[in-house]
Amino acid sequence: MSPVIEEHARARLITDGPLTRPVPVDLRYDLADERRTVHIGLPDGTDWAFGRDLLERGLRTPIERGAVRIWPCGRTQLIVELHSTDGVEVFQFEIRTLIRFLARTRTQTPAASPDADRTSQPPSRTTRTDTPRTDTPRTTRPHKSAQQEEGAPQESGAQPAHG
Repeated sequence: MSPVIEEHARARLITDGPLTRPVPVDLRYDLADERRTVHIGLPDGTDWAFGRDLLERGLRTPIERGAVRIWPCGRTQLIVELHSTDGVEVFQFEIRTLIRFLARTRTQTPAASPDADRTSQPPSRTTRTDTPRTDTPRTTRPHKSAQQEEGAPQESGAQPAHG
């Protein structure tokens, strides 16, 4: 079993209404994962997985890959927009939380080739089988990768997230 870096964090769920609300999220990174994948676990049991490089680049400049869009919002916030057949979920994170988490993933990761993060996999979304948190009422979604939901062909070697 490989060490897993996990951090419980809070994000703000941005809705169409006038109010946003804080939601708990789990940030997870498995040191044995050669694809350098970050997982964001949402309260409804949904797990989004995408390359660590996508999150790192999104801290500096807007970036989009598949069903995930990330961009900085001022100096202290980061927006993560997740698209699925069920709609769009938009979360606002404190940048310092993500920087701290990403720093832990880099310091704990064995040295790899300089191009290792450039061969990242497309984003994917799965539903965890463990009990979802009950502090935010939401429905679980079917197990599909983000690329399949958009109708795009899946890249070879792409793996769904495991939660």
